[in-house]
Amino acid sequence: MRVEFSDEAKHDLDEIAAFIARDSIEAADRWVDRLVDRALAIARAPRSGRVVPEFGDPLTRQVLVRSYRIIYRIEPKRVLVLTIVEGHRRLRRRGP
Repeated sequence: MRVEFSDEAKHDLDEIAAFIARDSIEAADRWVDRLVDRALAIARAPRSGRVVPEFGDPLTRQVLVRSYRIIYRIEPKRVLVLTIVEGHRRLRRRGP
């Protein structure tokens, strides 16, 4: 199974990098690499993540990397990373 990043998830990574880079560009690069590596690892066991409590949908799951939540959806031929957010933020369901 392949892992793809939504436009929102790509934007989230850019925002995370920019925030951390204010203190250290090297730390920002390490954090983004760590988040991307963890997201890519989801392909090996997509159902190992927890169901996102705000949604209750068994196909929308999350994995944690320290204080960040990688939210993804399991689809028939791929895992789509929907967003990457700071762990204390509650999500709001969008769309229908």
